[in-house]
Amino acid sequence: MSGMIYRTNLISAAALALMGGFMTAGPAAADSVIRWMHVEQVPTTIALWGAIAKEFEQKHPGVKIELQFLENQAFKAKLPTLLQSNDAPAMFYTWGGGVLQAQSVTGALRSLDTTLDAQGGEWRKSLNTSAVEGLSFDGKVWAAPFRTGVVSFYYNKEMFKKAGIDASKIATWDDFLGTVKTLKQAGITPIAGGGRDKWPLHFYWSYLAMREAGQKGFADAKAGNNDGFAGEAFVRAGQHLADLGKLEPFQNGYLGATWNDALAAFGDGRAALILSFENTPATQATNSTSRKGQPDENIGRFSFPVIGGAPGVVTDNFGGLNGWAVTKNAPPETEEFLRYMASLDVQKRLAKDTQILPVVQGASGEISRPLLKEVADALSKETWHQNFLDQDLGPNVGAIVNDMSVEIVSGGVEPDDAAQQIEDAYSLERK
Repeated sequence: MSGMIYRTNLISAAALALMGGFMTAGPAAADSVIRWMHVEQVPTTIALWGAIAKEFEQKHPGVKIELQFLENQAFKAKLPTLLQSNDAPAMFYTWGGGVLQAQSVTGALRSLDTTLDAQGGEWRKSLNTSAVEGLSFDGKVWAAPFRTGVVSFYYNKEMFKKAGIDASKIATWDDFLGTVKTLKQAGITPIAGGGRDKWPLHFYWSYLAMREAGQKGFADAKAGNNDGFAGEAFVRAGQHLADLGKLEPFQNGYLGATWNDALAAFGDGRAALILSFENTPATQATNSTSRKGQPDENIGRFSFPVIGGAPGVVTDNFGGLNGWAVTKNAPPETEEFLRYMASLDVQKRLAKDTQILPVVQGASGEISRPLLKEVADALSKETWHQNFLDQDLGPNVGAIVNDMSVEIVSGGVEPDDAAQQIEDAYSLERK
């Protein structure tokens, strides 16, 4: 699922072949070579990174930065071997979560705390706290936050108006269920769902679990306390999802629909809502029948609602969190380059030119797309950032969460049984 988070247009095979080796920025000879491994495929973004690397080289004579591209799946397959070899990159792209934690335990990485806390903690203080915490394990920071994202509800304003719904009034899960009922009464399909891919439906269980358990309850479950993920809060989360399923809120055939099908349903105006990534305004258009989709002015956004009486708050967000990890034998200038990458000026350029959601405070003002600015504002106020569960809990447990989410919403399994299956899977990882 993580490969779907930031969907990009594939560049030509010829361009990929050119980038298959190293792209260099700087003189041929250098005292220190920073090998930078990434999965980015957008040429304009890579060109900007190259320009930033060149600037750093000019300010640091004797340092050379080499960009190395690996395709997403090849990256995941080859990185474990590379990290234990003499060919390990100096810094590499990470999705965080359990994979990053496992890498930190092997001794393949070095923590970034010393650099973050240098000069009175200037670098650490410039970053969103939740982003730093999201890439920290055992009291140490194992990657420099780079960009983040939030899953939110996106809705068709015309359809909501037709049904007489004020999206600003949707604050609780009960409000949301009422919205689904009202849309159905108006003859409108409420939600676009991609049940075949499964992970799109795990967004619901994940958010409901966050709202029911809260940050402390979620952390306790990961630690195996209070029956872990079989605890009462997680059973209740499943019950809320089952309640939604009983309303039959999705388009016909949603269990056989892919994520692209769901985006198309929303983009074509065949469903009023979609729970989706921050890049939804772009991807719904790309996947729609017309390739134009809904115009930005007809799309609204609201955060996942809270559950009355539960500890989770609306500023607790669920979404991707990406960073740059540094390997144990990387040149000492690597951390200084990452610090430069995280400088406000550079982050503003990245936000303006690539429309990422930056993690440096004050950089999001350069984002121009209104809906993306809304997400940036939500990120600036967030109290907890929960990474995608196939990253945070690991791919094996993530797969079980995906399966159980589909089973719960379709009525195939009871919430308590589903919670126990998730706990059984995670208990094996916990050992």
